[in-house]
Amino acid sequence: MALANIAINLASVGSNFPSSIDKLKNSSIKAQINLRVSRNSLVKAVQSSSVESDTGKWARKRRPQNVDGDFFVDHTCIDCDTCRWMAPQVFTRVGEMSVVYKQPTSSEDRLKALQALLSCPTSSIRTEVPPPDILEAQETFLIPVDEKKLPGVYHCGYHSEKSYGAASYLIIHPGGNILIDSPRFTEKLAKDIETMGGVRYLFLTHKDDVADHAKWATRFSCDRILHSEDVEICTADVEMKLEGNGPWSLGDDIMLVHAPGHTEGTVCLLYKPLKILFTGDHLMMTESGLSIAEMYNKYSVPKQVDSVQKLIQFDFDWIIPVQRCSGEEHHSRSFCPGKV
Repeated sequence: MALANIAINLASVGSNFPSSIDKLKNSSIKAQINLRVSRNSLVKAVQSSSVESDTGKWARKRRPQNVDGDFFVDHTCIDCDTCRWMAPQVFTRVGEMSVVYKQPTSSEDRLKALQALLSCPTSSIRTEVPPPDILEAQETFLIPVDEKKLPGVYHCGYHSEKSYGAASYLIIHPGGNILIDSPRFTEKLAKDIETMGGVRYLFLTHKDDVADHAKWATRFSCDRILHSEDVEICTADVEMKLEGNGPWSLGDDIMLVHAPGHTEGTVCLLYKPLKILFTGDHLMMTESGLSIAEMYNKYSVPKQVDSVQKLIQFDFDWIIPVQRCSGEEHHSRSFCPGKV
């Protein structure tokens, strides 16, 4: 089962981001990309651990906005949007959290709901009775993004609360596989990745989404890559620190492009064979279209806009961000584990 809605085909975005790169070069970037600034106030990110300690069992109870049935979302949801794009037939957003608005009625919808349950960074998706097919759902990871159009590119699932539910991806590559941003570490996922050839490089797009990078590096003895401007205490020992403005290459078919703005050291990965640009938090998909999420910028909005203009020079047809945000608000996120 593919998750093609993860990858954004430029041809499908329409006026927000035309598929013709020439059109983008010859027009105002702000006219082509939705640089939406939400007028809503920031919502404080609620970490499940604090909710658990403050309210005990109540936090794990079913939210009343859920429809009746087996699947439900509890009060520890941090509104990261993971379930809403993984299983949009089942989950939606009500009251600044996710809920089940329709119980899965087909085997496909049930599998997607279970995949979302396993990927939820705070284990906020639950069932009234233990799902007998949960082990079968575990066996479906890693999930192809699009087997026909984007072969060899997989969504890892198992999102981490440390990265506020950001998605991670694996590129199967003859020179060694590349893990893009860090998923939550589980030995089950590690074994699945191992069967696909392991990890040669762990590419960290920026400091927000490093999560369990150290555990993955230890497990696979892989080289971690992060721009020096985004190195913090928790990433001080990464093996490859990018310096300067780049671009840098990993072999002949992968280019790393410095795209400062969201953070000073944000770097995008261009996978040339499939013309995919992995953007980290530099761009995200919202209900209104592609956005730079200006209100969550941590470094410089003008530089982020300049970086978008810079990226237009490159040849790509697909954008894969770490976040898809269906809600009108997106939370502030921590950088290193334990640091808010």
